[in-house]
Amino acid sequence: MYKKILVVLILLFTTLFSVEVDVEQNIESSSKLTNRSKSYFGEQIFKGNFKENQQFRYNPDYLINVGDIVSVKLWGAYEFMGDFTVDKQGNIFLPKVGEIHLLGLSNRALTKTIKNAIKRTFKDNVYVYADLKKYQPISVFVSGSVKNVGLYNGLSTDSILQFIDKAGGIIRGQGSYRNIDILRDKQIIKNVDLYQFLLDGKVDMFQFRNGDVIFINPVKNFIEVDGDVNRPYIFELLNQYSTVQDVMRFIMPKPTANSFMLTRWKNSIETTKDYKLDQASFVEVHNGEKLKFFSNYYVNTIGIELEGEHIGPKNITVKKGTTLFQLLSKTKFTPLSEIKNVRLYRKSVAKIQKQLIETKLKDLEARVLTTGSSTVEEANIMTKESEMVLKFIERAKAVEPLGQVVIRSEDNLDEIYLEEGDRIVIPKRSNVVVVQGEVNIPNALAYREDYTINKYIDVCGGFSERANREKVLLIRANGEVLQYDSSDSSPLVNAGDSILVLGKIDSKNILITSSITTILYQIAVGAAVVLRAF
Repeated sequence: MYKKILVVLILLFTTLFSVEVDVEQNIESSSKLTNRSKSYFGEQIFKGNFKENQQFRYNPDYLINVGDIVSVKLWGAYEFMGDFTVDKQGNIFLPKVGEIHLLGLSNRALTKTIKNAIKRTFKDNVYVYADLKKYQPISVFVSGSVKNVGLYNGLSTDSILQFIDKAGGIIRGQGSYRNIDILRDKQIIKNVDLYQFLLDGKVDMFQFRNGDVIFINPVKNFIEVDGDVNRPYIFELLNQYSTVQDVMRFIMPKPTANSFMLTRWKNSIETTKDYKLDQASFVEVHNGEKLKFFSNYYVNTIGIELEGEHIGPKNITVKKGTTLFQLLSKTKFTPLSEIKNVRLYRKSVAKIQKQLIETKLKDLEARVLTTGSSTVEEANIMTKESEMVLKFIERAKAVEPLGQVVIRSEDNLDEIYLEEGDRIVIPKRSNVVVVQGEVNIPNALAYREDYTINKYIDVCGGFSERANREKVLLIRANGEVLQYDSSDSSPLVNAGDSILVLGKIDSKNILITSSITTILYQIAVGAAVVLRAF
């Protein structure tokens, strides 16, 4: 009864113009799904790829309706060709034959029916071909949890996907992909589960009529899936629970997965439990819970990238416990290989560098947003400065550290154990020194034995007006960083080194100046990038 009343209200208030709907996500409070960061299974299909197409194709089960256009061709003893529109009584009028009733007739019976009618006038030698030339245009209401509720035009043979796409698609986290009703005369005549299309590519043929309603029901049950699966999405359940085995056909665990962990929340307490994969048919997963699949095997090898000036493959596999010395001892170098400046880039180090930068950025953002002012003039200055600092924070967040492990000549390479995903670069012998940052003409210069930092900067036009002369970085070819103050004695530069000149921070707030300076230093060291603050 409630659904009938709801449909009546929809029909009363829906107009010919679509209405933009902005609804917050509505996951039950018991659910702890990370719905903002993870995609919902199926949401990728409504991106405008269906709405521009029309399903004008042969459908043998299509029932002929008023307004359809039928093309008839006669040849033999009598020749005739014409297009006829099915009138309001469901008939077409064929010259010398008369009325032929077609309303409700299936498409597959069209030619036979016309042929039988013609035989009443022409006994022999008249041949018939009949075809539906154009289906009836219709308008269908699309309502419920879609982005643009409204009335949409199409053909009676168009699929439900086209009409939903015309309505902007299903609202993320609100609408159901598995419980979609098609109503006619206020009665549900069909229920659609779009997961069948997503999994098998199958859409049931359905003939819409003018005034039909497609109603996207609210979604009720979700689970989140992660780990060693090919589809790490949030999935919808038809009921409040299902077995893990039942949902595995959606999830597609990777062949190596042999266990899973089920996370539940009850009375604000999180509990987790591990299971073997062969227990999947006995374990139930409920609305709001989380599944994570694992490949719990002991892996005895790791993948390494070996780049730069060497002879051999780039991607190699080595045994766990292999050291950098062991790897390099088996590497074939070229006469141009600069072995003493070998570089090691590690993902775990890059992650730590990223976290350190983000911590500083959060602290800086908090200071900017909480700094007060005593006068209106000072407040205006602080507002403009805050905008610049916040823009700097956004740019700094986008910088990705390299994760370089600095290796000095005195280090024992046989004590540096390689990790999965390590990237080792054998640099090519270089006779170039790169100068970048706050100099007037950033450039790459030929190496000179007797040149100091100051001489290289002079060749590049000297310091710019924004240069922080106390923050000049000399990055050695092996990644080692030396900080230099231009008022001190200038060190010699080696071939392959880089000189980074950081910028000054124009702020009256000492704490903000200090924070930005530290962040610029961390970015320059971690990512070898000179980022301008303002």
